[in-house]
Amino acid sequence: MTASTRVAIIGAGHSGICLGMLLKRAGIDDFLVLEKAPTLGGTWRENTYPGASCDAPSFLYSFSFAQKTDWSRRFALQPELLGYSVQCAIEAGLLPHCRFNAEVASARFDDAAMRWRIELGDGSSIAADFLVSAVGQLDRPSIPDLPGRGDFAGPQFHSARWDHSVDLAGKRIAVIGNAASAVQFVPQIAPLATQLTIFQRSANWLLPRNDKLYAPRLHRAMQRWPWLARLRHDWQWFFFGEMMLTPLMKRVRIAQWAARHRALAHLRRQVHDPALRAKLVPDYPVGARRVLFNDDYYPALGRRNVRLETESIERIEPSGIRTRDGELHVADVIVFATGFKATEFLAPIQLTGPGGHALAAEWQRGAHAYLGVTVSGFPNFFMLYGPNTNLGHNSILGMIEAQAGYIVQAIEILRNRGLRRIDVKREVMEEYNGSLAQDLAKSVWADAKSSWYKLADGTITNNWPHSTIRYRRLLRTVDLDDYEVG
Repeated sequence: MTASTRVAIIGAGHSGICLGMLLKRAGIDDFLVLEKAPTLGGTWRENTYPGASCDAPSFLYSFSFAQKTDWSRRFALQPELLGYSVQCAIEAGLLPHCRFNAEVASARFDDAAMRWRIELGDGSSIAADFLVSAVGQLDRPSIPDLPGRGDFAGPQFHSARWDHSVDLAGKRIAVIGNAASAVQFVPQIAPLATQLTIFQRSANWLLPRNDKLYAPRLHRAMQRWPWLARLRHDWQWFFFGEMMLTPLMKRVRIAQWAARHRALAHLRRQVHDPALRAKLVPDYPVGARRVLFNDDYYPALGRRNVRLETESIERIEPSGIRTRDGELHVADVIVFATGFKATEFLAPIQLTGPGGHALAAEWQRGAHAYLGVTVSGFPNFFMLYGPNTNLGHNSILGMIEAQAGYIVQAIEILRNRGLRRIDVKREVMEEYNGSLAQDLAKSVWADAKSSWYKLADGTITNNWPHSTIRYRRLLRTVDLDDYEVG
């Protein structure tokens, strides 16, 4: 028997929870949240590596309508971030709407019924008027297909699927990758290892993090006057993101110079070995790849038991990793800090629109959407954190909240006007993406030869090149002139 719902949401991370909360606030209770895991949480449920934390100030990890007032520190750790999303879901009454262990295998739009037919991995099915993807961009770990990887004799795992059963004490550990997750967990595991070797393909720009615990008096003040938490959120959003980092992404010269100067000063303060320091200076502009905020990684590289290896990997052998210079780096454990399949939006879910048109075919040359939310030819389908909505300069929660509000508004408009179908016009989507491509070509991301923001041909599918102020303004009102409705 096929279950039926008004709105089906795929994913119970921050995005799915946000949409569920806004649907509730709008008086829409007929919705299901389909989560492939047995619990809530998304990114902050999956990433449990040592030292996992957000790279934007904690107060930016609150929704405007559910502001957390008692963050423990400036950059919250994974348990607190997960706790916030779970608390939001519980307090909003979302748990009865959640269906866990419900992995979506495929979804097909039934044009006659004007409904989505969703097939789950267990063979059950769901019919929904509206389908919303809230799977995010950083869901599926990417592990390079290195020769001999299956021959390695010891444990190996990705940082996003950390194997806590592996005792790292006294081990020789090889870490492949040195970006966002590595700079957080390397300082945590370095004291445990006999030898820790980090294989770096390219260096990253690091800026000071200046993390700190918040004093109890701050918590008391914010609990007494909750508007103070909102004020701190807005202050950090505007000055940390809009004023400091947005100009950096737009290639503003003074911002580029200031960020480079600060990053190099941070490197000189923390790394005293000139040879090591030279390896840690990137060959691309600040911001062309993800900017990292960290105070512990550079000191960890200075430990006697830590080695930074910049020679490329030739193959993995049973006893370790051999580099192209012929050296064998003996290892007991390999940790892959190699990021995610960020450009493969929605994969491996097979989405099919009217006439058998597959989303995979639509996106054959790269994922695209109107406002990052809707795709022409796929009616009643929306996305949260979709193509070209990732940020390199602010908290993603602000983007998600704008998208969720836009989706709820569209659903309400159709309900109030007695309409059942909404599909963005192709010319509207193409004009939007054409303009977006021109703006992305002027951004600092175009200066990197490769990054998880772009495809092999240089197409930038992930990032938003403007301020969050501009994005929120675009999504403030649903303009039906952009859509075909019926």
